[in-house]
Parts: sequence; C-alpha cells; structure tokens
Amino acid sequence: MKAAIHWFRRDLRISDNTALAEAARRAERVVPVFILEDALRTGPDVGGARLAFLLHSLEVLRQNLAALGHRLEIRNGRSEVEIPKLCRQFRAEAVFANKRYEPYAQARDGRVFNALNAMGVGFELFKDAVIWEESEILTQAGRPFTVFTPYAKAWNNRRIPAAWPRLGKAQRAESGGTPIGTDPAEFGHRLEQTLPPAGERAAAMLLRKFMRGAVYEYAAKRDFPAASGTSQLSAHLRCGTIGIRTVLASLTTARTAAPDAAARKSCDVFLNELVWREFYLQVLHNFPHVMKGAFRPEYNDLVWSENRDHFAAWCEGRTGYPIVDAAMRCLNATGWMHNRLRMIAAMFLAKDLLLPWQWGERYFMQKLVDGDMAANNGGWQWCAGTGTDAAPYFRIFNPVSQGEKFDPKGEFVRTWIPELAAAPTEFVHQPWNAERMSGYPERIVIHEEQRVKCLAMFEKIRGRRQV
Repeated sequence: MKAAIHWFRRDLRISDNTALAEAARRAERVVPVFILEDALRTGPDVGGARLAFLLHSLEVLRQNLAALGHRLEIRNGRSEVEIPKLCRQFRAEAVFANKRYEPYAQARDGRVFNALNAMGVGFELFKDAVIWEESEILTQAGRPFTVFTPYAKAWNNRRIPAAWPRLGKAQRAESGGTPIGTDPAEFGHRLEQTLPPAGERAAAMLLRKFMRGAVYEYAAKRDFPAASGTSQLSAHLRCGTIGIRTVLASLTTARTAAPDAAARKSCDVFLNELVWREFYLQVLHNFPHVMKGAFRPEYNDLVWSENRDHFAAWCEGRTGYPIVDAAMRCLNATGWMHNRLRMIAAMFLAKDLLLPWQWGERYFMQKLVDGDMAANNGGWQWCAGTGTDAAPYFRIFNPVSQGEKFDPKGEFVRTWIPELAAAPTEFVHQPWNAERMSGYPERIVIHEEQRVKCLAMFEKIRGRRQV
C-alpha cells in the first residue's frame, strides 16, 4: 500500500498507538489527520478546560510528528466529508483509526465507512483505548457484565498485551505545518481553569513519577484529597496522550519491584481503578440507553426536585457543607476533582438535594478536564443509585462524616474555603455548630431530613416493582 491515512481521535500520541503502528507497518506513507468537528466545539457537554487540554495536546502531537518528518493535516468540518477529501488529495488507499465506543461516535464512524466504501477506500478500526472491549469479556451466559466484581475477576484472568512500537521517521520528510491555536476562546469557550501540562511527554513524566513511589501508597492515600496520592493520569488517558498498555506495563514493572506485600496490594488497587474505566466503557457500548436515562429503567420514574437555586448553590460551592463546597470550588478553579470528592459531591446532589443526576453529570462534563462520557455517566449513576449495582438505593453518604474521615484536619477544606481557614478542627466540617460562621453560608438542606426523603422516594419505586 503506497499511502494510508491515520485518523487521530482520542489517541494523540506517536507511541503505543495501535492504528498508527498498523498504518506504518502496511503503508509506504502515513498521512496523519485530525478533524476539528463541530461536536468538539459546540456540543452541549463541551467545556473550556477539556477543549483547551485537547488543543494543547494536539499542538504537542503536531510537534512530535514534525520531528519525525510527518505533517499533521488539520481540517474543520464533518468527518464523513473531510476524510474522503483527504483520501482523494493524498491518494490514500485506506484509513486507519482507533475505535471509539460512544454511540454518537460509532454512528459517525458508520457514516465515514459508507462514504469511503462508495469510493473504494478501506476503513479499518482497531482496539486501542482499552485492553478488553465491549464483547470480549462476557458472563458464562454470553451476556455483558453488569456487576463490577465478577467483571474484574474475568478481566484479571487474561494476559495483558504488550505496548505498540513508536512511529518511525517519514521516508520523505515534510514541514510540520502551522502551529495549532490552543486558546478555546477561538472556538467560543472561555478557559476559566488552570490546566496541567498536556501532551505525550507530560503524560510520560507523570507516569514515571507515580510509579517511582506514590503507587506503593495508593491504597492508603487515594481517598484523601489533601494528599498527593493519585496518578493524575485521567486527562491523559481520556485524551489519549498515553496508551493503556504503556500504563499497565509500567505498573507491572513497579509491582515486581514492590518492597513488600502492602506495596504490591497498592499496585493491585490502582489496577482495579483502571479496570473500572473499562467496565464503564463496555456498559456504555452494550447499554447505550444510559446516555439518556437510568441504567435500571424503572428509576426513570423517580420524581426529582427541580430547585434551580439549590443547583446553583451546588455548582458554585455554597451549599453550607464544607467538603462538598470545597470540592466544587476546586473543580471550578482547576477542572479536576479528586475521585472521593466526585462521589461525595455527586451523592449530595442526588440524595441530599434530590436533584436529577443528569444535571450534575452534564455540569461535570462541562467543567472536568478529564471528562469522559462512560466514566462520568457510570460514576453518576452509581452515586444516584440508578446504575449497575445490586442494592444501591440505601447508599447515602453523610457529607459531614465523609469530610471528617477523609479530610480529618480540614486541610483540603481550608485550601478552597477561605471563610473557614481559621476554623477550629472540631468545627471545620460542621461550622453551624460554631458560634461564628465567618461569612460561610448556612446549610441549604439538613442531611438527616433529606436522607429520609430520599429513601422514601426510592422505596416508592421499589414498592411499585413488587406489586
């Protein structure tokens, strides 16, 4: 094959890239392409942080390709229109790309396939973002898993494939092209958050740093937002600036070198979080109705509150519950939220404020630099009690006890809530018990009262099912 196009999507790297490696193996010339589709700029879930991170990652990719003599072709428009044009321009015989698992992306790929097929050009998709995809791990009955623990057991019983080789130099070097604009304002979105470094090198540095030490304390520190206990790789995995096989190879090496059993256990706990990511991706693919409603359809009949004032208070971090407000203020300022805090904030919205989980799901997608449809939807439905879980309805976090357990000295709260910077530790998670509130807002609801209402709301649905 003389020429083939590699269509970059959520795989913005030149190392451990399945479709790119295959294109380089089979074609004399590889033409790297990225399409800036309207959905990347104008979709309802688009946010400045995620768009800015993508644009920065894209510019780093352009530079990395240019160093190897490859020119990244950037086009604006619909992929089913622009990809065929590029095939004609470069006389490409095939288009290679890595699979996407979101229903809208798969529909788009179907349109691209039809357009290319009509002109006699091949279109090949490859598994890359995951180790095991939608139908590779099934129950003994041949159905998709809907419970995580048996899924994880089946996942771990398989051999993990090796990383793919790095792209080599072009046979005929080309100029790197015009630098890519990285300001999301050019696409109609303001950047309101401070972002981490983007691109393949930044991801590799984070991975090395984490595997050199923090991974061995992951089990002990991962739930404490004031500690540096997580990998910070989520935005890179979402954008594809690092490959999952690379991460797992590094994790295997770290586990082999672990100094003791506790350190090995921490490595296993981190692996479990990566398996959660794949679990939710296969749920999204096999049960696409979760995009619009509850995984368990009967819970679409839950009668949620529509109190917009409560929602605004939650979004802005002024609910009167310090750990919730600190989490939301951190999200709004940085585009990132610690996983424990995501659960606390999400459960507070759904089970204390009794607001539709879809409101919070969309707000997170608009603000998170690592916003991923599958993980975000799965996490929100888990917290709301509507998702893939055996008995979810009675799981209701107490925001005070969660704060006291995972931020015992109030370090995280004080970082993000200056009104409580000087609060005594015994009052930092329940300032309403102190004599003075120092300007911090009053609670907008009382947790103990809302818990009773939430249980009654779910019991009504359960009662209907049992009739």
